[in-house]
Amino acid sequence: MERRKFLTKTLTNTALGAIGATALGACTSESQQRKSVTIPNTPNIDVNQPLIRWRMATSWPKSLQILFEAADLLCQQVNIMTNGRFVITPYPAGELTDGLKVLPAVQDNIVECGHTASYYYLDYGSALAFGTTLPFGLTASQQNAWLYYGGGLEAMRKLYQDLGIVNFPGGNTGTQMGGWFKQEVKTIADFQGLRMRVPGLGGKILQRLGVEIQSLPGNRIFTALEQNIIDAAEWKNPHADQTLGLNKVAPYYYYPGWWEPGTSYEFQINLAEWNKLPVEYQEIFQAAATDVNTKMLAKFNAVNGKVLEQLVLTGTKLLPFSSEILQASYKEAFAMYEEMATEDENFRNLYLQWQKFRNQIYAWNEINESVFANFALNNIKFS
Repeated sequence: MERRKFLTKTLTNTALGAIGATALGACTSESQQRKSVTIPNTPNIDVNQPLIRWRMATSWPKSLQILFEAADLLCQQVNIMTNGRFVITPYPAGELTDGLKVLPAVQDNIVECGHTASYYYLDYGSALAFGTTLPFGLTASQQNAWLYYGGGLEAMRKLYQDLGIVNFPGGNTGTQMGGWFKQEVKTIADFQGLRMRVPGLGGKILQRLGVEIQSLPGNRIFTALEQNIIDAAEWKNPHADQTLGLNKVAPYYYYPGWWEPGTSYEFQINLAEWNKLPVEYQEIFQAAATDVNTKMLAKFNAVNGKVLEQLVLTGTKLLPFSSEILQASYKEAFAMYEEMATEDENFRNLYLQWQKFRNQIYAWNEINESVFANFALNNIKFS
């Protein structure tokens, strides 16, 4: 696969849609700080603006290039657009904090900001899952529509305000794969006693279907599979999964990843530190975050097809989940949502708003994208 540099040396003006609140501060790694980069139309930052240094904890090892480099890209852009007056250094999982503990590190101001996924922190409230994805929920484009223009970002910020955090969308993987299995799963009965790494509400649904769930950060999945600590694991998509080497320790690769139809990541910032920033720095951070949110999805979509082809050619057995498994999982998912809505007011309020938006955008996409995609894919042999 031809490797194209994800980190850009130039940033043109970013055209932003209206988002309720202003945005964040910028970051850059030490190696990137030493680079001489010229950017056209860079804002004229007043030399009297403060010099600010932040640290960004992430949930990703550096080996997960697209994920970690998304955080690093934001840091570069903020650094450049503030003429080096606002610098954030990104750190991989495990250096400043565990990959699954970024939110508490930001909340406690151990670090000023982080790049992570909200569904890692359901102990803080099940409604946080909406910030990342819900099983059988929204695709990446639908999730962005909900966040930016469907009231989703404002709703999530109300939740985060109680935690002393402000959040911004920070990338999306698109619809994920269903994971790597050491043995075939043909029916719901095959899930009984299966030990699997899968986070978020998808894990809770599978648990209700008999799966033994384990929570593991990305850098521990390969070893757990290799040592038979788990029988299966989902991570993200062909590119990210191959980077972890999961194809070397489990032969069966299932699809679709119904529990993650459009997985959003986010930048989380300590609210007190955010409020100290000059407005210009906040707006620059917002512009950089929006740029990163677009580019991560574009990058994954650009590389996944070729990587998937390579995986199949080298022995990976690509299999769809059976209709029985999908139907049972769908039924269990929405039964669980109804239960959660009766138990958690925050979840109920978000769920009702999200469900209305989901129904509307599903109806629209069934007419435009779905009909076109089905026809085009079914006729690709004639191209």
